[in-house]
Amino acid sequence: MSEIPLQLSGIVRVFRQERNEIAVLRGANLSVRAGEMVALVGPSGAGKSTLLHIAGLLEKPDEGEVIVADLACGALNDDERTRLRRTNLGFVYQYHHLLPEFSALENIVIPQAIAGLARAEALNRARELLAVLGLTERESHRPARLSGGEQQRVAIARALANAPRILLADEPTGNLDPHTADEVFALLLRLARGAKLAALIATHNVDLARRMDRIVRLRDGMLVDN
Repeated sequence: MSEIPLQLSGIVRVFRQERNEIAVLRGANLSVRAGEMVALVGPSGAGKSTLLHIAGLLEKPDEGEVIVADLACGALNDDERTRLRRTNLGFVYQYHHLLPEFSALENIVIPQAIAGLARAEALNRARELLAVLGLTERESHRPARLSGGEQQRVAIARALANAPRILLADEPTGNLDPHTADEVFALLLRLARGAKLAALIATHNVDLARRMDRIVRLRDGMLVDN
Protein backbone atom coordinates (compact mmCIF):
# COMPACT_ATOMS: atom_id res chain seq x y z
CA MET A 1 0.00 0.00 0.00
CA SER A 2 1.15 3.53 -0.74
CA GLU A 3 2.77 5.53 2.05
CA ILE A 4 0.92 8.57 0.65
CA PRO A 5 -2.76 7.62 0.28
CA LEU A 6 -3.87 11.16 -0.57
CA GLN A 7 -2.22 13.58 -3.00
CA LEU A 8 -3.55 16.81 -4.47
CA SER A 9 -1.63 18.24 -7.42
CA GLY A 10 -2.26 21.68 -8.91
CA ILE A 11 -5.90 21.85 -7.82
CA VAL A 12 -7.81 24.75 -9.37
CA ARG A 13 -11.46 25.52 -8.68
CA VAL A 14 -13.25 28.52 -10.12
CA PHE A 15 -16.86 29.44 -9.34
CA ARG A 16 -18.78 31.49 -11.89
CA GLN A 17 -21.57 33.87 -10.95
CA GLU A 18 -23.10 35.57 -13.99
CA ARG A 19 -20.10 37.38 -15.52
CA ASN A 20 -17.87 37.09 -12.48
CA GLU A 21 -15.31 34.39 -11.77
CA ILE A 22 -14.14 33.61 -8.25
CA ALA A 23 -10.96 31.54 -8.13
CA VAL A 24 -11.22 29.71 -4.80
CA LEU A 25 -8.32 27.31 -5.39
CA ARG A 26 -5.39 28.44 -7.53
CA GLY A 27 -3.09 25.42 -7.80
CA ALA A 28 -3.23 23.80 -4.37
CA ASN A 29 -0.76 20.99 -3.69
CA LEU A 30 -0.78 18.60 -0.75
CA SER A 31 0.38 15.11 0.20
CA VAL A 32 -0.87 13.35 3.33
CA ARG A 33 1.07 10.32 4.48
CA ALA A 34 -0.39 7.22 6.13
CA GLY A 35 -0.66 7.84 9.86
CA GLU A 36 -0.33 11.61 9.47
CA MET A 37 -2.84 14.06 10.93
CA VAL A 38 -2.91 17.33 8.98
CA ALA A 39 -4.84 20.37 10.18
CA LEU A 40 -6.34 22.54 7.43
CA VAL A 41 -6.81 26.11 8.61
CA GLY A 42 -7.84 29.39 7.04
CA PRO A 43 -10.53 32.06 7.32
CA SER A 44 -14.18 31.37 6.58
CA GLY A 45 -14.78 31.45 2.85
CA ALA A 46 -11.19 30.59 2.00
CA GLY A 47 -12.23 27.32 0.33
CA LYS A 48 -11.51 24.70 2.99
CA SER A 49 -14.79 22.85 2.43
CA THR A 50 -14.32 23.02 -1.34
CA LEU A 51 -10.86 21.52 -0.97
CA LEU A 52 -12.20 18.70 1.20
CA HIS A 53 -15.01 17.99 -1.26
CA ILE A 54 -12.47 17.72 -4.08
CA ALA A 55 -10.15 15.55 -2.00
CA GLY A 56 -13.13 13.32 -1.17
CA LEU A 57 -14.15 12.95 -4.83
CA LEU A 58 -17.45 14.69 -4.17
CA GLU A 59 -16.56 17.52 -6.53
CA LYS A 60 -14.25 17.72 -9.54
CA PRO A 61 -11.55 20.39 -9.86
CA ASP A 62 -11.37 22.59 -12.93
CA GLU A 63 -7.69 21.71 -13.21
CA GLY A 64 -5.30 19.43 -11.37
CA GLU A 65 -5.37 15.87 -10.15
CA VAL A 66 -6.52 14.02 -7.06
CA ILE A 67 -4.64 10.80 -6.39
CA VAL A 68 -6.24 8.35 -3.96
CA ALA A 69 -4.38 5.17 -3.05
CA ASP A 70 -2.05 5.64 -6.04
CA LEU A 71 -4.98 6.01 -8.45
CA ALA A 72 -5.37 9.23 -10.43
CA CYS A 73 -9.05 10.12 -10.26
CA GLY A 74 -9.49 12.74 -12.97
CA ALA A 75 -10.56 10.30 -15.69
CA LEU A 76 -12.79 8.13 -13.49
CA ASN A 77 -16.51 8.05 -14.16
CA ASP A 78 -19.09 8.62 -11.42
CA ASP A 79 -19.48 4.93 -10.57
CA GLU A 80 -15.73 4.45 -10.30
CA ARG A 81 -15.42 7.52 -8.09
CA THR A 82 -18.21 6.23 -5.87
CA ARG A 83 -16.55 2.83 -5.45
CA LEU A 84 -13.20 4.43 -4.63
CA ARG A 85 -14.85 6.78 -2.16
CA ARG A 86 -16.69 3.89 -0.50
CA THR A 87 -13.57 1.78 0.02
CA ASN A 88 -10.91 4.37 0.75
CA LEU A 89 -12.50 7.49 2.24
CA GLY A 90 -14.23 8.31 5.50
CA PHE A 91 -16.01 11.62 6.13
CA VAL A 92 -16.90 13.50 9.32
CA TYR A 93 -18.81 16.76 9.06
CA GLN A 94 -19.56 19.59 11.49
CA TYR A 95 -23.13 18.33 11.75
CA HIS A 96 -23.40 14.58 12.24
CA HIS A 97 -25.91 13.84 9.40
CA LEU A 98 -27.05 10.61 11.08
CA LEU A 99 -30.19 8.98 9.70
CA PRO A 100 -32.83 9.92 12.31
CA GLU A 101 -35.05 6.86 11.86
CA PHE A 102 -32.22 4.40 12.58
CA SER A 103 -30.40 3.54 15.80
CA ALA A 104 -26.76 4.36 16.49
CA LEU A 105 -25.85 0.76 15.67
CA GLU A 106 -27.83 0.77 12.42
CA ASN A 107 -26.25 4.06 11.31
CA ILE A 108 -22.87 2.32 11.43
CA VAL A 109 -24.06 -0.93 9.86
CA ILE A 110 -25.66 0.75 6.83
CA PRO A 111 -22.47 1.93 5.06
CA GLN A 112 -20.96 -1.51 5.57
CA ALA A 113 -24.02 -3.18 4.08
CA ILE A 114 -23.82 -0.84 1.08
CA ALA A 115 -20.19 -1.90 0.66
CA GLY A 116 -21.29 -5.54 0.57
CA LEU A 117 -20.23 -6.75 4.01
CA ALA A 118 -22.29 -9.56 5.53
CA ARG A 119 -24.71 -8.35 8.20
CA ALA A 120 -23.12 -10.37 11.01
CA GLU A 121 -19.69 -8.92 10.25
CA ALA A 122 -21.11 -5.42 9.96
CA LEU A 123 -22.84 -5.74 13.32
CA ASN A 124 -19.63 -6.96 14.98
CA ARG A 125 -17.63 -4.10 13.49
CA ALA A 126 -20.27 -1.54 14.52
CA ARG A 127 -20.36 -2.84 18.09
CA GLU A 128 -16.57 -2.81 18.32
CA LEU A 129 -16.46 0.82 17.25
CA LEU A 130 -19.25 1.83 19.62
CA ALA A 131 -17.40 0.10 22.47
CA VAL A 132 -14.18 1.97 21.70
CA LEU A 133 -16.14 5.22 21.67
CA GLY A 134 -17.87 4.44 24.96
CA LEU A 135 -21.33 4.06 23.43
CA THR A 136 -22.18 0.41 23.99
CA GLU A 137 -25.17 1.33 26.13
CA ARG A 138 -26.43 3.72 23.45
CA GLU A 139 -26.41 1.35 20.46
CA SER A 140 -30.20 1.06 20.31
CA HIS A 141 -30.83 4.79 20.70
CA ARG A 142 -31.87 6.90 17.74
CA PRO A 143 -29.97 10.18 17.19
CA ALA A 144 -32.67 12.32 18.87
CA ARG A 145 -31.99 10.49 22.15
CA LEU A 146 -28.24 11.10 22.00
CA SER A 147 -26.34 14.16 23.19
CA GLY A 148 -24.43 16.26 20.66
CA GLY A 149 -21.14 14.64 21.64
CA GLU A 150 -22.64 11.17 21.39
CA GLN A 151 -24.09 11.90 17.96
CA GLN A 152 -20.70 13.05 16.70
CA ARG A 153 -19.00 9.97 18.13
CA VAL A 154 -21.48 7.81 16.20
CA ALA A 155 -20.66 9.87 13.10
CA ILE A 156 -16.96 9.13 13.66
CA ALA A 157 -17.71 5.42 14.01
CA ARG A 158 -19.71 5.53 10.78
CA ALA A 159 -16.81 7.23 8.98
CA LEU A 160 -14.45 4.46 10.10
CA ALA A 161 -16.86 1.57 9.58
CA ASN A 162 -15.46 0.50 6.21
CA ALA A 163 -11.83 0.77 7.38
CA PRO A 164 -10.89 3.64 5.05
CA ARG A 165 -7.32 4.67 4.39
CA ILE A 166 -8.15 8.38 4.35
CA LEU A 167 -10.19 10.44 6.81
CA LEU A 168 -11.56 13.85 5.83
CA ALA A 169 -13.21 15.98 8.49
CA ASP A 170 -14.79 19.43 8.17
CA GLU A 171 -14.97 21.21 11.55
CA PRO A 172 -15.80 17.90 13.29
CA THR A 173 -16.18 19.56 16.72
CA GLY A 174 -17.58 22.90 15.55
CA ASN A 175 -21.05 22.31 17.03
CA LEU A 176 -19.83 21.09 20.42
CA ASP A 177 -19.06 22.89 23.66
CA PRO A 178 -15.32 23.17 24.47
CA HIS A 179 -15.19 20.28 26.95
CA THR A 180 -17.13 17.89 24.71
CA ALA A 181 -15.15 19.03 21.68
CA ASP A 182 -11.90 18.16 23.46
CA GLU A 183 -13.17 14.68 24.38
CA VAL A 184 -14.51 13.92 20.91
CA PHE A 185 -11.37 15.19 19.22
CA ALA A 186 -9.14 13.10 21.47
CA LEU A 187 -11.11 10.00 20.46
CA LEU A 188 -10.91 10.95 16.79
CA LEU A 189 -7.14 11.37 16.98
CA ARG A 190 -6.68 8.11 18.86
CA LEU A 191 -8.74 6.10 16.38
CA ALA A 192 -7.19 7.73 13.31
CA ARG A 193 -3.63 7.25 14.55
CA GLY A 194 -4.35 3.69 15.64
CA ALA A 195 -5.60 2.86 12.15
CA LYS A 196 -2.70 4.77 10.51
CA LEU A 197 -5.10 6.87 8.48
CA ALA A 198 -4.08 9.78 6.31
CA ALA A 199 -6.24 12.47 7.90
CA LEU A 200 -7.03 15.97 6.67
CA ILE A 201 -9.07 17.92 9.21
CA ALA A 202 -10.39 21.44 8.70
CA THR A 203 -10.71 23.41 11.92
CA HIS A 204 -10.88 26.95 13.26
CA ASN A 205 -9.76 25.73 16.68
CA VAL A 206 -6.09 26.64 17.05
CA ASP A 207 -5.61 24.40 20.09
CA LEU A 208 -6.95 21.37 18.21
CA ALA A 209 -4.85 22.19 15.16
CA ARG A 210 -1.70 22.23 17.27
CA ARG A 211 -2.40 18.70 18.49
CA MET A 212 -2.02 17.36 14.95
CA ASP A 213 1.22 16.46 13.19
CA ARG A 214 1.22 19.34 10.73
CA ILE A 215 -0.73 22.51 9.97
CA VAL A 216 -1.36 23.77 6.44
CA ARG A 217 -3.03 27.09 5.75
CA LEU A 218 -5.25 27.87 2.79
CA ARG A 219 -4.19 31.34 1.68
CA ASP A 220 -5.14 33.03 -1.59
CA GLY A 221 -6.14 29.67 -3.06
CA MET A 222 -2.82 28.01 -2.23
CA LEU A 223 -1.78 25.65 0.57
CA VAL A 224 1.22 26.74 2.61
CA ASP A 225 2.82 25.20 5.68
CA ASN A 226 1.84 27.20 8.72
